[in-house]
Amino acid sequence: MKKVKAYSFARYGGPEVLIPVEIPVPELLPDEVLIRVAAIGVNPSDVKNLSGHFGTSLPRIPGRDYAGIIVAGAGREGEEVWGSGPGFGVDRDGAFVEYLRLPSSWVVKKPSSLSMEAAAAVGVPYLTAWSALVVAGNLAPEETVLVVGAAGAVGRAAIEIARWRRARVIAASRSASVLPGTDGLVAAGDLDWPRRVLALAGGRGVDLALDTIGGAFFEPSLKTLRPGGRQVAIASNPPDVSFSLVDFYHGAKRLIGVDSMALRGEEIAGMMEELRRGFEQGWLKAPSVRIWPFASAREALSTAREEPGQKQVLLFDLPMSENTPLRR
Repeated sequence: MKKVKAYSFARYGGPEVLIPVEIPVPELLPDEVLIRVAAIGVNPSDVKNLSGHFGTSLPRIPGRDYAGIIVAGAGREGEEVWGSGPGFGVDRDGAFVEYLRLPSSWVVKKPSSLSMEAAAAVGVPYLTAWSALVVAGNLAPEETVLVVGAAGAVGRAAIEIARWRRARVIAASRSASVLPGTDGLVAAGDLDWPRRVLALAGGRGVDLALDTIGGAFFEPSLKTLRPGGRQVAIASNPPDVSFSLVDFYHGAKRLIGVDSMALRGEEIAGMMEELRRGFEQGWLKAPSVRIWPFASAREALSTAREEPGQKQVLLFDLPMSENTPLRR
């Protein structure tokens, strides 16, 4: 039986717990497809997964985002596809593998405008931003949105999506001095940054705040909301926060939580279809990536931990076939 390359971890720890393995080529069930993986996105959540943050049952193949070509199943052979998976790397084996077996309904065509490596970098950041702004936040044209942690991968994706939705964007960041696509930028390290956001919002406050950091930034973000405004939380470090409940209910504010790990396969596929349209129409831009060979997965994970704002991508060395070379 043919064996294929993969990575697995059987104990919790840092990137050093990731070990190369060989596994059989998956056998397809009805309505499934087999994808020859070309590129794999490496996310900070993959590092958290290895550390035991999600309580993953072991052993497990990690990885959430991929791009590749369908080689068998559902009459879809030859399609170039991209995606992310429900519980990938946690509840089921993930994308750090040469061949990936998935239900056909979870898999959609990638944008023709994106290379394999750029397509593999889209998944988690853009899905999280889309879930937060469009699905949960119901961002409307002409509204003002605050993106806290705007220099991170999710923050940058959120800025692009908000502009596509014709919203006004104010960014709060601890590190970036310039962020394209924003109407205003404040230094989130300054103690008075919520007051500066209010000034940029005409003194009224923002309609929607996306807090990608949490912790010490949670309550200040709430203070920037207009009466009836809403805040979406996707992370928090540390996990416990405090805020004035009196100010919260007097302002008729709303708080919404989003967990991209809880998305179902068909939900992810639907969002990836929407994102494909955004990339092909030029509203969304190919993310900047650092490319690593598949053999350097540990190094890529270490870099993802140290530089969470820079997207890392694993790339298989060989083209998938003579007719479908990787576009670099």
